[in-house]
Amino acid sequence: MKPPASPPDPAADPRDTGSSAQLEAVARVAGRLLQVCAIAIVQHDEPGPSRLRVCHGLLAGTESDVLLFDSQAAVSDSTAVIGNIRNLPGCAGQPVVIHNPWIHFHAGCPLRDADGERSGALHVFFESDLAWNDAGRRAFDDLAGASAAIIEHERVEARLRHELAAMRDSERRMALALAGSNTGIWDRDVSKDRIYYSPGWKAMLGYAVSEIGDQLAESYTRVHPDDLAYVRATIQAHFEQKTPAYEVEHRLRCKDGSYKWVSSRGRVVRRDSEGRPLRMIGTTTDITVMRDMSERLRQTAELLTSLTDEVPGLVFQYQLLPDGRASFPYASAGIREIYELEPRDVAASADPLDAVIHAEDLDAYYSSLEASARSLSPWHLEYRVVLPRQGLRWRQGDARPRRMEDGRILWHGFITDITERRAMEDELRESAMVDALTRLPNRRSFMRQIDAEHERIRRENGKSAAVLMCDLDHFKVINDRWGHATGDEALRHFAGILQAHLRKTDVAGRLGGEEFAIMLRATDLAEASGFARRLQGKMKQTPVQQNDCVIPITLSIGIAIMGAGDPDAESVLSRSDAALYKAKAGGRDRIEQH
Repeated sequence: MKPPASPPDPAADPRDTGSSAQLEAVARVAGRLLQVCAIAIVQHDEPGPSRLRVCHGLLAGTESDVLLFDSQAAVSDSTAVIGNIRNLPGCAGQPVVIHNPWIHFHAGCPLRDADGERSGALHVFFESDLAWNDAGRRAFDDLAGASAAIIEHERVEARLRHELAAMRDSERRMALALAGSNTGIWDRDVSKDRIYYSPGWKAMLGYAVSEIGDQLAESYTRVHPDDLAYVRATIQAHFEQKTPAYEVEHRLRCKDGSYKWVSSRGRVVRRDSEGRPLRMIGTTTDITVMRDMSERLRQTAELLTSLTDEVPGLVFQYQLLPDGRASFPYASAGIREIYELEPRDVAASADPLDAVIHAEDLDAYYSSLEASARSLSPWHLEYRVVLPRQGLRWRQGDARPRRMEDGRILWHGFITDITERRAMEDELRESAMVDALTRLPNRRSFMRQIDAEHERIRRENGKSAAVLMCDLDHFKVINDRWGHATGDEALRHFAGILQAHLRKTDVAGRLGGEEFAIMLRATDLAEASGFARRLQGKMKQTPVQQNDCVIPITLSIGIAIMGAGDPDAESVLSRSDAALYKAKAGGRDRIEQH
């Protein structure tokens, strides 16, 4: 289609370009004042694309045509007037020039915002060359400035609308958060002694909006009497700038007369030139449930502590860190008896135990804990401690380990005093191995030791040992004439003499009645015979004293040598017993060998 021969009226041809009324007005004024045939106002949005805001007097051109021209026109720092644009290679082929044949001359001016940044451009087109005087150029610049101001104003308004919408969203979120957290807002006018409470604050205490006023004096009547002085002092400290904020937990009276625990937090937001507070804003949160839970937890903790402290032993929590450091995060009062330490002594480090655990048991103590940590198996150990006040004592520890997420091992367990139990066990072991009357090893214990010596001799082909059987002559006569008490004393008397003659390596035992056995390690027949003679001589020199009477006692002794060729220790004992029988048959008070 052939383009029209004359341009349309730019003041009567507004395009639908999303322009505002103010920019349209600028376009109309420019059209009439500058006698132009076409006008375009382009807005540059960073970081977004440019937009065509006003387009008057241009035909068949799309928004993209104008924006293409804007991007290539020489409009940079100041107003630029282009002569015959049809003769310029960069402009002659522009769609805007092709579709609007009456356009020959162009003037453009950059639009700048308040910060001096480019916000757009004002373009005007002429049919013929127009020589502008200074007034015309100033008018054009003023129109460009007006356009820039309008765009800046729109941007500010858009930003404010966005911020307002964001603020409203924030307020809605805040309201929802406050409603769900039992929190109310208060705003205090310090200079007028008035305070505003939000509806949520009033509802928290069971009041309707109209049932609580704004008088500060009234607000203090709802504070629990026991908390009032504390609340006032805390507020005053913040007024005097001694604290960065006001924060206090106290009780407030509800409408029904009950009290709720609340947490009040606030801050002075405005002061006068002398630092006096003018306005203070804050929140109040209902923490009644939290306080009740905290109180129940406190009571439970006190109960558990009381129970563990009453247990006769140490209830403990022991932790081993990945770096090897150990401590007792919890130790009951029983630690004072178990280790004679205070809980605080081991709270940071378990090292103080090194000084109380018996030196011979310290390696076993740590080895058992390391084994428990490696396999996460229960820990059990019986060990000794040496305490300043109690001396040597036995302890038994039991605990179960658990590996925590941070790599440390945590044991929960119990340590108790087993000193009496160990003493009883020792007594039972001793009673099972020791003759109660003479305190010498009994037959079972003696046979165990002589068997072990026989095995050693056979294994090492070592030096032989002497086995002696001893019998107190005429012992039945002593019992019949002087009584069994005197007979018992005679047995104890001989046992004492016998122990005095033994070396540390020798063993003696009571096999039963008045019969005793002796094993002399690394001893031959001659040496054993000498021992037997000395024993007989000592018994004759030290008879038993019974009141004013002297009771002489003689010994019959049989000797046998135990060597590697003997099949067992019992056979050696039998040979020694046969020699004893021979000594008794030969008249007693004799020494025979087999």
